[in-house]
Amino acid sequence: MKTILPAVAVALSLAACSASQSPQATVPAVPNTTSLANDPNTTAETPQDHKLIIYQMMTRLFGNKNTTNKFYGSVEENGVGKFNDITNPALQAIKQLGVTHVWYTGVLEHATMTDYTRYGIPLDDADVVKGRAGSPYAIRDYYDVAPDLAVNVPRRMQEFEALVQRTHQNGLKVLIDFIPNHVARSYKSDVRPAGVVDLGEHDDKTQAFSPSNNFYYIPGQAFRVPAGYNPLGELKGPGEDKKYQEVPAKATGNDVFSATPTIDDWFETIKLNYGVDYANNRQTHFEPIPDTWMKMRDILLYWAKKDVDGFRCDMAEMVPVEFWGWVIPEVKKVKPDIIFAAEIYNPKQYQHYIEAGKFDYLYDKVGLYDGLRRLMSGQGTTDDITHVWREESRGFAGNMLRFLENHDEQRIAAKEFAGNPRAAIPAMTVTATLANGPVMLYMGQEVGEPGRGASGFSSDDGRTTIFDYWGVPEHQKWMNGGKFDGGQLSESQRQLRGFYQRLLTLTNQSDAIRRGHFYELQQANQSSPGYNPQQLYAYLRYTDKQKLLIVVNFSSSQSAQTQVQIPAAAMQAMGLEDSNSYTYTDLLNQAPPIDNLKLTVAPQSACILEIKAK
Repeated sequence: MKTILPAVAVALSLAACSASQSPQATVPAVPNTTSLANDPNTTAETPQDHKLIIYQMMTRLFGNKNTTNKFYGSVEENGVGKFNDITNPALQAIKQLGVTHVWYTGVLEHATMTDYTRYGIPLDDADVVKGRAGSPYAIRDYYDVAPDLAVNVPRRMQEFEALVQRTHQNGLKVLIDFIPNHVARSYKSDVRPAGVVDLGEHDDKTQAFSPSNNFYYIPGQAFRVPAGYNPLGELKGPGEDKKYQEVPAKATGNDVFSATPTIDDWFETIKLNYGVDYANNRQTHFEPIPDTWMKMRDILLYWAKKDVDGFRCDMAEMVPVEFWGWVIPEVKKVKPDIIFAAEIYNPKQYQHYIEAGKFDYLYDKVGLYDGLRRLMSGQGTTDDITHVWREESRGFAGNMLRFLENHDEQRIAAKEFAGNPRAAIPAMTVTATLANGPVMLYMGQEVGEPGRGASGFSSDDGRTTIFDYWGVPEHQKWMNGGKFDGGQLSESQRQLRGFYQRLLTLTNQSDAIRRGHFYELQQANQSSPGYNPQQLYAYLRYTDKQKLLIVVNFSSSQSAQTQVQIPAAAMQAMGLEDSNSYTYTDLLNQAPPIDNLKLTVAPQSACILEIKAK
């Protein structure tokens, strides 16, 4: 599909990289001092195309048109988005960003303070619910979807299934959460398929640990609600009395083996038992296969058979890697193309979770995200990027899922982060094009949503709430009452969204970005006049079909005027002769071709130059 861009969007970065009118028309080269096989500026990784482009939406917020945003507001006061709000026009607008997959966050039924008892759904106790709407990661029924998301609550599963079908009809694939480490304290599946034994139903609660138990217990002790927890602030929540009944107490989701978790713990959740005896030096009991493993496999297969295309696996490191190495192949026997992406934070475990755990993709949060965040905040250097590709993800960069925002992180435009959505332009360019792996965009990021306001359980911390009923103001301007045409956006927001659309579309369509090799140009340009290697970052992506030079400037105020150098070894690797003449066309900013690499790179800008022989 051809993408039509508004003129103002194209104008955003047309001046990002401009060339002088020098008569020079050749690629400058520096002496080749090492063979490419041992060249420290590249890796030996065999490129494979893993370029998923994921749009994450917090499903209950996405289609909400209500702008009341009352502190601790109810669903009636603040509104809630529905599956049915994600219409064909909405999906087409998402697809036109270059997106291939939609991650529907918060689909599974989770604990909430909203009363659905008239539909036969038990009311949760506010003492163990975070936020009026509740955490989408405190699952109450793995076999059901959230009633909040349905127009017709008794037909909520049919509405979800229709959304899956509608998403596919619009040329997009579906990801949902899988939360394997913990469930809500109120967990009880009331719609599980016939013959399914519920979690904990056959547990021996007299045992702190048993390989056949689904939960961990603190025998002889009752659970105690953390002191000082006020579920709705000055308001009163359903069942709120500080006396939630759970005897014996179960271990809390963040590995707290105590009946008295603190207010800072995941006290609203209970940890699942995968056969690891934490009290005895984490002894493992994986043979015979633990009952929890079997139950969780069946849950994954249940959703796979509903035609979802993949799972984002919450806190995957808190579950034994042996489970993943067993369950992922089990699910792929049924649906070979289904994908598994792990939320993971320990770089030392990355390769283990790919090789032994069989994950397709891993979060790249503590590496690339954290490094780019420092750069965007005026604190870091491009050395952080080099460290990521050269050390942390060397050999498996295509397996790293990269992003600048998600539901856990602060918004780029928030005062707590960069305070300016334009700071994302160089960083998102690197995020999307550094390697062949997936890239993710969070709803509202493309229009500069700043995440302002205390919504209830969520404070005014620069994040968009996942716990409360809320309208997302800048996103709502793009939604434009359900037209999904950006009709209420400002000119600067249209320009920003235009950048994301051009970048992600190019990322989706470019042979070099999807399948290409990588070569860093920092070393080659250390001595280039005007090239500040702490703020400028340049690299090549190339295949036999396409050669790209990518240059970004992280400085918020300083333009860079420099002659970009490409070493002879890199020219040779690209199959180019350094004596030939070339043109350089900025595909990102849709600018006319230039005939030299004496560039002026504007602050907070990026260019993606295609190299072609004259």
